[in-house]
Amino acid sequence: MEPLLTILSYLLGSVPSGFIIGALSGVDVRNAGSGNIGATNVARLLGKRLGLLTLLADLAKGFVPVIIAQKLDMSAPGIAQVAIAAFLGHLYPIFLRFKGGKGVATAFGTLLGIAPAATLVLLAVFAVAVIFCRIVSLGSIAAALAAPFALWALHYSVVFVVMSAFLGGMVILRHRENIKRLLDGTEPRFGSR
Repeated sequence: MEPLLTILSYLLGSVPSGFIIGALSGVDVRNAGSGNIGATNVARLLGKRLGLLTLLADLAKGFVPVIIAQKLDMSAPGIAQVAIAAFLGHLYPIFLRFKGGKGVATAFGTLLGIAPAATLVLLAVFAVAVIFCRIVSLGSIAAALAAPFALWALHYSVVFVVMSAFLGGMVILRHRENIKRLLDGTEPRFGSR
């Protein structure tokens, strides 16, 4: 069951929510704004309502497989494997020639299913950074850095602590261009077009 659910999880993660929502609105989000298929770019290009819809869809791609894995009483390593598959599906979607998003919402979805208390802490970290700086990428990076520490502090399984470190590390890696712009002072603030 684990291999099948892992494959299905990857395929679900590969569904490019932002690209589909953009296409239905007549916009290829890969060729506009930041070129990213995630919720932030969709919100900038098509408005907050469609950005929120993208966010929820991407979050569900991580949350649903993890909940199914738990309902099937899979082991902690099996659940982590399913979570990572969904996350990697979003980063490297088979339906978009393996060119996907940055994985923040999908990672949050997996963690919400596995470690809800820690996810609330990470959401607070994200919110504080965005509220004070109005820079979504900075909030994402801060939450990614905090993830393994939050899970460790709240006594989640070491398997999930390691998994969260991997997810966080990949999120930061996918934000390397944002990090360069942050250092240069040119990273766009939320609300700007």
